[in-house]
Amino acid sequence: MGSKERKERERREKQELILKTAAKIMKEDGIDNISIRKIASRIEYSPAIIYHYFKDKDEILNHLMQRGYRKILDGLAAALDTTDDPREKLRQMTRNYIEVSLQMSDEYKAVQLNSTPGVVAQTASLFKDAAAKKPALKILFQGLKEIYKDRDIDDNDIELTAQIIAASTFGLIIRLIMEQDLVTEEHRINLIEHFIKVTVDGIVLGNIPERS
Repeated sequence: MGSKERKERERREKQELILKTAAKIMKEDGIDNISIRKIASRIEYSPAIIYHYFKDKDEILNHLMQRGYRKILDGLAAALDTTDDPREKLRQMTRNYIEVSLQMSDEYKAVQLNSTPGVVAQTASLFKDAAAKKPALKILFQGLKEIYKDRDIDDNDIELTAQIIAASTFGLIIRLIMEQDLVTEEHRINLIEHFIKVTVDGIVLGNIPERS
């Protein structure tokens, strides 16, 4: 390995250490308590070294949030290859989204319940035209469009349906995280499967108004 490659590997390793430390602080103390100084203290670096690898705290937070988001997007993308039935795709996408989010429950809760403007800008999904700007919501929106392709339903109504599903799914995930010590594994599975049934068979396949 040449000197250039070795230095690049060392750079990636130090960046990874910084990100892992920030993630641990987020899990233990909350996202608002992440700071350059606290990260530096944990790994016995000077703050100047942290700034050598990341511009500021916001860049570190952005990396953490993007990592979590990529895990969710990977789960949604995996569902697209499971079947050609758009309804079953939606069921599997919902299931994958919930399961992936629960697997990173501390990170999910810390980010999704944070009201800092910069974090909200990353997690927001209820504003108009969000389906065009938020990849996860866009996947859901496109899935609904496929289901509704033979019905004359306005794109605005499809986006609203996607947003309602996303908000409802968020609510279930947060409650499962908050009540994880009270809900048995069997009941957790039953809740998720019933939620999928109610969401897909109820909201999606129910009476969505067509254009007048």
